[in-house]
Amino acid sequence: MSTGSITRTGAPATSGDEVVRYDFAERAVHWINALAYTYCMLTGLALFTPFLYWIAAVLGGGPTVRFWHPWVGLVYVVAILWMQSKWKGDMAPIPQDELWNKNLKNYIENKDDAMPAQGRFNAGQKMFWKVMFWCTFILLITGIVMWFPEMMPSGLHWLLTLFVFVHAVTALVTIAAFIIHVYMSVWMTPGSLQSMTDGTVSSGFARAHHRLWYEKVTGRK
Repeated sequence: MSTGSITRTGAPATSGDEVVRYDFAERAVHWINALAYTYCMLTGLALFTPFLYWIAAVLGGGPTVRFWHPWVGLVYVVAILWMQSKWKGDMAPIPQDELWNKNLKNYIENKDDAMPAQGRFNAGQKMFWKVMFWCTFILLITGIVMWFPEMMPSGLHWLLTLFVFVHAVTALVTIAAFIIHVYMSVWMTPGSLQSMTDGTVSSGFARAHHRLWYEKVTGRK
């Protein structure tokens, strides 16, 4: 298959019926990030409540998950920072985002023709990204404090309880966002999952969901 113009990320737009949406590096770091997050989510839930401790047993036992949870968390942080460096420009707000938000009902009802043209990522994807990106820093800071509680000055031990609470609440926010993201990618918007496996989407999908990006990378209307 011959290639055409080049996207901002360096991925070529293909001719014919498919367009390259994500290059190999983008897909690889996405799945590393997704697997790291899933591990942290499961082990975090196991450590959060005794009702879910069976998850820890499945994943090697309490001591094992307590050891690996923060280390895998660092892998997640590195991966999301890499994606931010790669996608920062594509995640920047554009005027069409506000129109997309005003037409959210049409999006939920799959009325794609009623939605304004969007760039590489639509306003909903940008919102999801902001939630996960900024929550990552909260989880990192509170997680480090929980990782090394002995570093907390004796007169400030009450802060440890606060950090545990903030860590848990932030994690629950990301879990809710993660569930929505998986639902939208796998069931709500057919074609999204394919773009993160083989890196391509159909021209029809690109035009329907990311027309501004499609026109830029292909030069076609």
